[in-house]
Amino acid sequence: MELNSFTRNIWQSAAAPHKGRFAAWMARILHTLVLLGGPGIFLLAFLDSSVLSFPVVTDLLIMQQAISSPPRMIYFAAMAVVGSLAGCFLLYWLAWRGGEAFYHRLSKTGSEHLRRWMEHNAFLCIFAASLLPPPMPFKPFIILAGILEVRPRTFATAIIAGRGLRYLLEGWLAIHYGAQSIHFVLGHKWEFAGLSLALVAVLALASRLISRALAPAA
Repeated sequence: MELNSFTRNIWQSAAAPHKGRFAAWMARILHTLVLLGGPGIFLLAFLDSSVLSFPVVTDLLIMQQAISSPPRMIYFAAMAVVGSLAGCFLLYWLAWRGGEAFYHRLSKTGSEHLRRWMEHNAFLCIFAASLLPPPMPFKPFIILAGILEVRPRTFATAIIAGRGLRYLLEGWLAIHYGAQSIHFVLGHKWEFAGLSLALVAVLALASRLISRALAPAA
């Protein structure tokens, strides 16, 4: 599948902050990945969630592939979720290994409450970070989860839920609105971020209300 001029222009705008050889190198990488289809999306999501950073590009690739092949949209979104999960676990593991000494130092200085707070709010924090589009921060939450040793099951569930909702929504928009949806997503990042934060706030409030309602019966 060849990159059409519209998609190439979109990716060039996504790479605009980068100059010189890096921008040219990234363009070649993106061209190769789109030819790979689902495996390319997996690899891009893995790299973006771990050792490199390709803001927005994974989202654009999912949307471009969904427009080209609507019946496979769920497959493309799933490959992105699995790739992102694998990359996040790599970053989580590195932070966990490198952060053990830091965590034990926090414990000695009376900062154990930080870990308790993260244990109670880890799912919502990681879910929100996974759902929010760039330029909202993501990797700092993954690193913090590793340092504070968030349970792997909670970590994985939050990543899958956040990334899955985000990628499926983008794929749905791409199928129903075509190339215009890509312009819309790129032009309304902050609106999407605001809606995502509102959703997380509603979920947090509902969780607290349910917990309080069930507390007397426990």
